[in-house]
This record gives sequence, C-alpha cells and structure tokens, in this order.
Amino acid sequence: MFRRIHRDRRGVTVIEFAMILPVMLGMIMGLGELIYQVYAQSILEGAIQKAGRDSAIQGGADNAAAIDQAVLDMVKTISFRASFVGTPTRTNYETFASAKPEPFTDTNGNGVRDAKECFDDINGNGAYDTDPGTSGQGGANDVTLYTVRISYPRLFPVASFFGAPPTQTIVAKTFLKNQPYASQSVVTVKNLCT
Repeated sequence: MFRRIHRDRRGVTVIEFAMILPVMLGMIMGLGELIYQVYAQSILEGAIQKAGRDSAIQGGADNAAAIDQAVLDMVKTISFRASFVGTPTRTNYETFASAKPEPFTDTNGNGVRDAKECFDDINGNGAYDTDPGTSGQGGANDVTLYTVRISYPRLFPVASFFGAPPTQTIVAKTFLKNQPYASQSVVTVKNLCT
C-alpha cells in the first residue's frame, strides 16, 4: 500500500500550483503597480507642463491656485483619492543659467564656500545662496521652476509586505520661461566678500 501511495502523482500539480501561486500573484501585482506609477507620472508631467505654460503668460500668477487645482484634477482622473503633498511651489530665476548655487572664489581649494570667500550675489539679497531663486512666478522673461508632489493610494497591497507605505508619492517639475509681456527687472550682480 505504501508503494502505491508513493507512486501516485495525481495531486502533485495542485501542490506545485499552491506553492507557485503567491509568488506569481505578487509579481503580477508588483508589475501592475509599477506600470500604474509610470502612467500616473506621465499624467502628472503632462498636467504640469500645461500648468507651467498657463502660469507663464501675463496674469498667470494671479490664477496660481486655480492652475494648481487643475493639475490635481487631472491626476484625479486616474486616482480619485490623489492629493497634494505640501503645496505646489514656484521658484523664479532671472535666467536658466542662474538656477544653480551662486558662483564663489574658492581661495583654499576645498570645494566649499567658507566665510570671507567672495561670491557673486545673483539675487541681490546680500547673502550667499545655494539656491538663488525667489519664491513665486516672477515677472516678464523670468524663468520659473514649478514643482508638484502628489500622493495617491497604491492599487495593490504588495508593497506593504515589504514595509512600504500604502500610498505612493510622485514628483514632477517643469522649468519654463515667462512670456516677454513687459520689461524684465534685472538685479545688478555684485561681488561680495562676507
């Protein structure tokens, strides 16, 4: 009787399937989550590109709240429980090239700006800045960095098995120049040694 049971292979397929099913479902759900994240990211990037163009026209800064809400509404078409993480930010610069730390003279060669090393005060505030941008949309011909962070619930619970939060956060940025509807106000760059 033991030999007959030992040779019987009828239930092996069911046992093998039961062992492989959780791994297979986890991989399918993980892949689905990844594809959904890429889709949500592309929707968000398209929405902020349009919002950035709408903000860059004359009077666009006056409608910032409505423009931000339009971005969220676009993302809500794929995830109705999506929400902003913080508030969307706009940082403006005089030119694309000025969107980097203010240049300084590295007298001791350590790669870090130390006290008393001279720097070009791009934004005219009298202090060294690693980000010389100013908050807000800026004026005519200024360049604006528009950043949005969105959080939405994950489609599947797979990520929670690995300690990830139940929500996914995505970030998108656009860097656009405002239209030349007036003369640009330009700050005179001074070299300071403070």
